[in-house]
Amino acid sequence: MKMRHIPILLTVLALSSCQDVLEKTDLSAFNEEQVFNDSLLARAYVDYVYDQNLPVWPTGDFLKCSDEIAGETRFFEGTVQLNTVVDFGTVVNATNNYGKIRSINQFLLKTPEGTLSQAYKNELMAQVTFFRAHRYYELVRLYGGVPLVLEPLEGVGQEAKDEAAIPRSSTSESIAQIVKDLDFSIAGLPGRWANSNDWGRITNGAAAAYKGRILLNWASPQFNPQDLPERWQGAYDANKQAIELLSANGFRLHDNFQKLWFEEANNPEAVWVTSYNNLVGDQVSKNQGYDNSTRPSYLGTAGGSNQPTWEIVQAFPMKNGKKITEAGSGYNPQLFYKNRDPRFDQTIAFNGATWHINGNANYRLWTYLVDNKTVEQKATTTGFYARKAIDPNLATGAVVNSGGDWIEIRYAEVLLNFAEAACGINKLQEAYDQLIAVRKRAGIDAGVDGLYGLKPKMTRPEMFDAILYERQIEFAFEGKRFWDLRRWKKFETVLNGKTRTGIDIKLKTNAITAPDFATRRDAMPLDSAYLRYFEIVPRVLDTKYKINWLPEYYYFPIPPAALANNPKLEQTAGWPSGTFDPLK
Repeated sequence: MKMRHIPILLTVLALSSCQDVLEKTDLSAFNEEQVFNDSLLARAYVDYVYDQNLPVWPTGDFLKCSDEIAGETRFFEGTVQLNTVVDFGTVVNATNNYGKIRSINQFLLKTPEGTLSQAYKNELMAQVTFFRAHRYYELVRLYGGVPLVLEPLEGVGQEAKDEAAIPRSSTSESIAQIVKDLDFSIAGLPGRWANSNDWGRITNGAAAAYKGRILLNWASPQFNPQDLPERWQGAYDANKQAIELLSANGFRLHDNFQKLWFEEANNPEAVWVTSYNNLVGDQVSKNQGYDNSTRPSYLGTAGGSNQPTWEIVQAFPMKNGKKITEAGSGYNPQLFYKNRDPRFDQTIAFNGATWHINGNANYRLWTYLVDNKTVEQKATTTGFYARKAIDPNLATGAVVNSGGDWIEIRYAEVLLNFAEAACGINKLQEAYDQLIAVRKRAGIDAGVDGLYGLKPKMTRPEMFDAILYERQIEFAFEGKRFWDLRRWKKFETVLNGKTRTGIDIKLKTNAITAPDFATRRDAMPLDSAYLRYFEIVPRVLDTKYKINWLPEYYYFPIPPAALANNPKLEQTAGWPSGTFDPLK
């Protein structure tokens, strides 16, 4: 098919503070002779692909499908239907997965025919090919193998409809195509972009890191129940390459776990980043809503969402690296916040915590109850708030225009991906090395053995568990927990039959009045306040059901409307009339 005109969003590169943001403004439609023979228009097309495909701050059902955040969801209620997960797409739409793939394929088909230099063509195509891999992986991790469309299809007529009826490729074929695309990107991209205005563009290290993440999933129990060693070896090789490429170009762990979210251009930990800005009323404004929706609702226009559960609060280790249930941890349940892994204070806001927020470095958060009434204007449901990545210096009212960048892949993830793959091929010392690096940066005590609280001489299964646990803490509220539980098929053992909980921190009867405690006595040592005046009462959050994740949810069904549109599609095994095996 030859498209005569291409609707395209020209991109404006806006410099705001210390960040460069890929933005969009709809100007016009251009024919392909113009686009593919003009370096600026071709780059604008690529920037449109970025804008369409860059990941955003995590929201929605999959964020709630974990032990981090409570919230009603069909996935935990056990009531998922055939049309619940519709990422596959059931209509022709430029904004769904296959619509975005079509735009990508059109660029990859037509760019070689243009008059641009071969080096520039390769650079542009390497970026766009990365996003084709991304779009297909987004589908494969939900459904298993999917139809692989690698060229734009005709959109009109019965003949075109018949040609578009493509069967699902096997999962192994789909993964192979994704890896092929990423290898092309790795070969064609720089380790760093020379122009500072290009911060946020995909590098060869980012493409290698994404390949490492994908092959780790391919090696994990969801897709590799037979524990095939070649899968783990592939993941090991890919993540080793990613570390080598990234470290050679200055990527590393950020020196400060808390501040890594607030250093934007040239952040050494930001391997794959989506840039935002805080502009208002301008054609290049691009704000994110996570910050505003997460901070306490009585602070300006905030929403008070993404509240931590008691389960994630208790999951954090102590500063000596031991879990709170381990002998010698030093955990005191009445002083649950005391002597914890430093990441605890940097992730969880709790009753009595000093929280630098709204530009106030000395703000004291109080969430306790007096006679079962909250001292907050609107009570937290769980007793806690998430404070990770919440900008401390945004003033009240300004948070609705937060420009905080989303980091989809951090260098810490690459290290832990490598650790898990190394464990998979029994290179346990290499796994230890990565865990130690992450824990050392976190501020956990080294201990006399230098293991930062890790158990010595772990077996392969113990090391897998230790890595998954470290990911739970390091990436809390970053949208990773659901996917980790799913790829390791842990929902049944970790969550099924249980209910997530929060806590009520209640002022003891006849202790002191709420206004007195929350204002004039806020300088009281926090330990004394908890020991003398507060009682901690667990509260069930999942009141309508106990968690009931079903085994068929590890591969979701193709929506019925998609099956009706394409008679060559097979339904996923485990669902009504399903014959497609996602393990092949």
